[in-house]
Amino acid sequence: MAIYNTLLYYCYSTIADAEQFAADHLKFCKSLGLTGRIIVAEEGLNGTVSGTAEACKTYMDTVHADERFAGIDFKVDEVTEPSFVKMHCRYKAEIVYSGLRDPNVINPQQQTGKHLEPKEFMAMKDRDDVVVLDVRSNYEHSLGKFKNAVTLDIENFRDFPAMINELAKYKDKKILTYCTGGIKCEKASALLLHEGFPEVYQLHGGIIKYGKEAGGQDFEGKCYVFDNRLSVDVNSVNPVVISTCRNCGTTTPKMINCANPECNEHFTQCDECGTKLEGCCSDACQSHPRKRVYDGTGYYVKVPQPVNTNKRNNLQLADR
Repeated sequence: MAIYNTLLYYCYSTIADAEQFAADHLKFCKSLGLTGRIIVAEEGLNGTVSGTAEACKTYMDTVHADERFAGIDFKVDEVTEPSFVKMHCRYKAEIVYSGLRDPNVINPQQQTGKHLEPKEFMAMKDRDDVVVLDVRSNYEHSLGKFKNAVTLDIENFRDFPAMINELAKYKDKKILTYCTGGIKCEKASALLLHEGFPEVYQLHGGIIKYGKEAGGQDFEGKCYVFDNRLSVDVNSVNPVVISTCRNCGTTTPKMINCANPECNEHFTQCDECGTKLEGCCSDACQSHPRKRVYDGTGYYVKVPQPVNTNKRNNLQLADR
């Protein structure tokens, strides 16, 4: 029986002295025994936290009591153990990094695409005048995506603005954007509107809420999440597996981090190749002197490492 919860949430709401807020909020989370990662910026909050059901309820009630965050839609998963090892609450320039920091151009508090509840999204997604747009990164949509969705070749959400020209061919369509929890869609849909796309919508609460309220119908594969679970099931109606092992090509839903900490790439790998390569993405990584011990999960507690700019491994909590 699950005795823990994992909460996924975000809120675009102005926070004065956000840096001090982050420090105070970290103390509050630790006082409840929570683990997780929260990003705080002047534009709002972006977090995933995990703890006992009682601690999570206290957290939600306290956050909702603050009028700035009263409208937060917490997505709650029951889990058998906490989804993080430590608690981090950090101040950053944006709660989801996009490089779009001019509030006169992109401001989710003022303009975004029309929010569609999961069942509304399900009713619209297959229409001929609609394009379903996945605004997540490659490693996310390679694991799972909506059937017939348009996906983008981007390593991080900050690459999304550069894709606008490629999307211009869909300007005569209704654009339905989606992401994991909804946070990326707020800025993606705002940018699309700014660039002249006339009808832009977004899936309220993202894939996670869609799974809970619409059974995840037609979401193919699993959904990547930014905690030690790495992925979760979404579709209880017509599930399929679409991801394949990077090393041998066999179908597999399992995503791991490369055991080489200087690579740390997220990729899909079957158990057989995982055992053979000891959780590494390549022979080169397998022979790396700092290779971590592979325990079959492919999840490792993060430690500071030199950035390898040649790898697609600069994943951020904000990038969801």
